[in-house]
Amino acid sequence: MGKASTAGGVPDELQRRLGVPDAVVIGLGSMIGAGIFAALAPAARAAGSGLLLGLAAAAAVAYCNATSSARLAARYPASGGTYVYGRERLGAFWGYLAGWSFVVGKTASCAAMALTVGAYVWPGQAHAVAVAAVVALTAVNYAGVQKSAWLTRAIVAVVLAVLAAVVVAALTSQAADAARLDIGADASFGGVLQAGGLLFFAFAGYARIATLGEEVKDPARTIPRAIPIALGITLVVYAVVAVAALVVLGPGRLAHAAAPLSEAVRVAGGDWLVPVVRVGAAVAALGSLLALVLGVSRTTLAMARDRHLPHVLAAVHPRFKVPHRAELVVGAVVAVLAAVADVRGAIGFSSFGVLAYYAIANASAWTLTPEEGRPPRIIPVAGVAGCMVLAFALPLSSVLSGAAVLVAGAAAYSIRRALGARPAA
Repeated sequence: MGKASTAGGVPDELQRRLGVPDAVVIGLGSMIGAGIFAALAPAARAAGSGLLLGLAAAAAVAYCNATSSARLAARYPASGGTYVYGRERLGAFWGYLAGWSFVVGKTASCAAMALTVGAYVWPGQAHAVAVAAVVALTAVNYAGVQKSAWLTRAIVAVVLAVLAAVVVAALTSQAADAARLDIGADASFGGVLQAGGLLFFAFAGYARIATLGEEVKDPARTIPRAIPIALGITLVVYAVVAVAALVVLGPGRLAHAAAPLSEAVRVAGGDWLVPVVRVGAAVAALGSLLALVLGVSRTTLAMARDRHLPHVLAAVHPRFKVPHRAELVVGAVVAVLAAVADVRGAIGFSSFGVLAYYAIANASAWTLTPEEGRPPRIIPVAGVAGCMVLAFALPLSSVLSGAAVLVAGAAAYSIRRALGARPAA
């Protein structure tokens, strides 16, 4: 890793403030977000009655990724996540490619989450609300990561309460029929894998714990504990919610629902819950947006430190101890995207980029020695294979756009090296 530079005479380091509970909450805020309110329908369209198999596939790959990421984060407790791991274990190019995949894909995801907030809060002014949400949450992040963790905790509590209400309403309804969980002929192998790739998008937030590695107290203990706890809680929540939606709607009706959970409570006879679910979806999207901006800004900080991005973005605020320039730039880019674009189509591209990011994480974990806390060999092997399979099972347009962006990033790196502007060691 390159040495920390200084900005205005202040050491360019972040402050370790987060313990296990805060780290788990940030992971939950990243995963239990807008995805659970929106991802079930496209996954049902892909897999039909095999939706739960797709969820299991996504969870299995996420477990491998989480295990590899946790071991690496404990070894390298610095901001940047797989950007740092790939650089240290595989070489500068692979670290750069991981960082590129993460920053570009997650910036698009930030805009998608902001637009989700706008669509639920004020559909007629979705873009304006989206921009306002980005500005507000950028200000929260700027004021310090502890305040971000506190807000994330409140958001997670609200979203879990709403999801619990949906599950109770659905499972106690006369419309519920357990026979709708049966796997039929509409569940093809390819469809299950595509559903797994789409649902993986909603699981990917556990990396936010790793990207905050420089702000976690006792990272060798905290990170390996926080990541699997957050992932396990999320899997249980997703599985219960998916079952509740399926037993009420069935795979066919679920596949064509614009707002799956709102439709589920309506069919279950809980019309009074519909506006509550809408509010819950907006709050969940805010939680996802908050955590996404945190992660993207920290990876931007790490890449700027190594001069893969403008070095001016490596500054850390002397009072708030956050990468304030990186946060402001990320917030500005996301606000522009949210104001002028409809990025819902970028979700598949984002999934492709995130899966590429984790493939590099698993390859990095393979190189760890037993003394360095290497996971069982099967974990990184299955992780790399699972990431590749789910990535190329995504819709063709997502695969093509994602591959094109990765190639463009690799080309930019090669050109920069050829011109002699080599990154710092």
